Amino acid sequence: MIYEFPTITASIRQGDIFIGLPRIDLSLNRVVLVSEFGERVVNWADIAANGSPVNVIVPVRPVAAIVVTQDCDAVRGRDVTLCEIRNFRDVERKGKDTSSAKSWKTLITQHARLNQKWFYLPPDDMVGFREKMAVDFMVTLRVPRTDLEELRYLRKGRLNMVADEHFRERLSDFYRRYPYDEWYPLNQEELKAYMAEYPETKPFPWQEDSVSKCNSKVGVDNLC
Repeated sequence: MIYEFPTITASIRQGDIFIGLPRIDLSLNRVVLVSEFGERVVNWADIAANGSPVNVIVPVRPVAAIVVTQDCDAVRGRDVTLCEIRNFRDVERKGKDTSSAKSWKTLITQHARLNQKWFYLPPDDMVGFREKMAVDFMVTLRVPRTDLEELRYLRKGRLNMVADEHFRERLSDFYRRYPYDEWYPLNQEELKAYMAEYPETKPFPWQEDSVSKCNSKVGVDNLC
């Protein structure tokens, strides 16, 4: 498919895919603090107020991840940043009910241009992906570069030239995107259609007057 398979001695690059790197899930409300007095559960605010290093117990689980650090920094930097890779259906909600090839085609091509939070990765047994996967740009991992170099046997593949160029562009799009509520310029009829698909939508002040007038007459399901 869209993958290459570098030798174990090859330098770490952007687009390298690792299977089995640690993701730490730390709750700031329930931190298990370890000291000479034993273990106790505290709030992170208490630890931060103290300002001193502490020992804590945190849950860690192995995940798949892809290198997002640029090549030059991946070779010389202190740390390497990766984004977690998860099952596509868990990353993109529209994938949960998708089954036909036609629907997948539309989702992978058209929606990939619209949704900048993920990058699609097709199945490939050699990489270890038995299902459709996606890079979740919202979830990052940071690991020491020298430690990662010692774990290069966990690298199962890397994006080929075409996919790597696309990945680099999608990654830059994600970080330079401008957040906005896309329904702000819709008129009454357009907002009605939008709210039918996204009922949690909250109209803007300039839309609320017309919406409230319609609601008083016909109800929210029949906006003017």
